Amino acid sequence: MLYWALLFLIVAIIAGIFGFGGIAAAAAGIAKILFFIFLVIFVVALISGLVARRGPTV
Repeated sequence: MLYWALLFLIVAIIAGIFGFGGIAAAAAGIAKILFFIFLVIFVVALISGLVARRGPTV
């Protein structure tokens, strides 16, 4: 997921350099959405890993 976010960010930067404003804005928006989805999944996986490591408390 992070790979795709970086790929869209690079596309946005290249499109911005060449003057394609609409394509650059769309690619940057997609990159931002993918990055935030990645962050949410990362935090959930991190928390679930910490909870699973502690084990059940009885």
